[in-house]
Amino acid sequence: MNAIIIKNAGKSSYLEWTEVPMVKRKAGEVIVKVRSTAVNRADLLQRRGLYPPPDGESEIMGLECAGEIVETGLEVTNCNVGDRVCALLAGGGYADYINIHQDMILPIPSNLSFDEAAAIPEAYYTAFLNLFDMGKLKPNEICLIYSGGSGVGTAAIQLAKFAKSKVITIAGSREKMRRCIELGADHVFNYKEDQFINKIKQLTKVTGVDLILDTVGAKYSAKSIDLLGYRGRLILIGVLSGSIAEVDLGQVLKKNILIRGSTLRNRSIQEKIILTQKIKSFVLPLFEDGVLKPVIDSVYPIQLIEDAHQHMLANKNFGKIVISVV
Repeated sequence: MNAIIIKNAGKSSYLEWTEVPMVKRKAGEVIVKVRSTAVNRADLLQRRGLYPPPDGESEIMGLECAGEIVETGLEVTNCNVGDRVCALLAGGGYADYINIHQDMILPIPSNLSFDEAAAIPEAYYTAFLNLFDMGKLKPNEICLIYSGGSGVGTAAIQLAKFAKSKVITIAGSREKMRRCIELGADHVFNYKEDQFINKIKQLTKVTGVDLILDTVGAKYSAKSIDLLGYRGRLILIGVLSGSIAEVDLGQVLKKNILIRGSTLRNRSIQEKIILTQKIKSFVLPLFEDGVLKPVIDSVYPIQLIEDAHQHMLANKNFGKIVISVV
């Protein structure tokens, strides 16, 4: 089989589509012929040597995939050869084939293509986990989502709005702001304008923000604490601006604020299986009904993976950058 291999890992790394050993199926797993995968920020970090895969997982990049099952075993009971499936991965998606635990498989809704299905797992698992399991978002609460134009951001806007919360988000251009509104955001602010924090504070001055989904980290940490209301929750899912921040702990105490860090890739397989069952029960039907939709920025052939990475590095994408492996 072929896969993308990182050469000269670090700032000067480059990527090569080349032959590698065929994956082997373990008990309880299936082998999937990958048709599509997608780019994530974790891939950009991994190629620089800054985000290695968990122990025992594939060194190949790629945190999600969509394709067809080509091999099962007698112990595999909930899917069959030929099934169209997508899945969250700890690695290995940038390849022709991938071995996946049967309980991590999601059936692709009949109204979605492989490209659309590949845009679902990482974004919607992350959004669902952090809005509801971690963030305990309730109807009519105010939810602030940073990076509204990212894959996770576009998923979180749709899920939070479906949950009847009031959604505020930020984006870096008028076009991205417009598209966030189309997805259901109630208010969108341009983070390149110095006053956007003040505007959010004015908008939410009665109660403050209930939940913040933070992909940025250090740069906004103190401002996030200031924006949160009583018993507000700050869920940190990324540190794009750095990991060292100075915050007013007095406000944390006074407002009974909860701060939680959350990653997905290094969770146990048991945790991921439980989350997969929730996604299958509560999220997939919303795609089938057209309530939710994968937001795809662009589709690149696997041979142009470097161009896809550069597109994300330049922060040009709105939604997911999908990679075709056909």
